Amino acid sequence: MSGWKYFAKFHTWVYRKSGGRVMGEVGLGRKILLLTTRGRKSGVVRTSPLVYMPDGDRFVIYGSNGGQEVPPAWFLNLQSGPDAEVEVGAQRVPVRAHVAEDAEVERLLPLAHAYNPHWAGYQQRCQRRIPLVVLSPAGRA
Repeated sequence: MSGWKYFAKFHTWVYRKSGGRVMGEVGLGRKILLLTTRGRKSGVVRTSPLVYMPDGDRFVIYGSNGGQEVPPAWFLNLQSGPDAEVEVGAQRVPVRAHVAEDAEVERLLPLAHAYNPHWAGYQQRCQRRIPLVVLSPAGRA
């Protein structure tokens, strides 16, 4: 298991134990959520701690994988099955994911890059178009 996977498991454990009070933010007001998806091949439930940007009652995440050319596994899992769950603090919310397109990207992308400047840097390093993923509370997608 890679160092990142160990850290993600530790981060998830601490986040859950503290109800998001510890490791629920990465500085400059950027918040962390836990995204739980089902593996598209394995069917195994997996949780990833991710920076998110609030958008009303929705959560916007960036499928950057740290600027790598390969998208993150959680994104591929959501493409296969868009229903997931997020944890924000101690609250669990069933969500449905979609990739932002056209006017939604035009509105959200400048906000996302201002919210988390790392996201803009990831796109500059990478050839693929990094998707903005919108997680809407189930029933409101």
